Amino acid sequence: MTIQTPVGDITVVETNDAITQLVWGGAGVASQPTPLLNEAGRQLKCYFDGTLTNFDLPLNPSGSNFLQSVFSQMIKIPYGETRTYGQLAERLNTFGQPVGQACGANPVPIIIPCHRVLSANGLGGYSGRGGPETKIALLRLEGGYPFLL
Repeated sequence: MTIQTPVGDITVVETNDAITQLVWGGAGVASQPTPLLNEAGRQLKCYFDGTLTNFDLPLNPSGSNFLQSVFSQMIKIPYGETRTYGQLAERLNTFGQPVGQACGANPVPIIIPCHRVLSANGLGGYSGRGGPETKIALLRLEGGYPFLL
């Protein structure tokens, strides 16, 4: 299911009753509407309208145990707040670079809020379409990066 958002069209992918991917554009990703996809679309629209701060969707992103641990830490970052790669790395007893790579491998951006993870001295990267400009737009939406406002 593809929805229009301020950061471009996003296709939500469901596999076995869980959201497994968000794809910018989604060309070539075909899916029939399901109750879960409809709910994911509704929640994303509410997020972009500023009326939803916590997603409540079953997720099953692919990835190694390490990736899953980083995804789990990202989900814990509250709306409107940020953490650094180093802060997440400290919680996971690892280093910032692998955490940054895990953020870049996040198959469910926005819902698993990798945009809320910053470098120690700036914005850091963003793997979604539009790169850092999209990250800035999401942080501005949430009011989570005050000096960008």
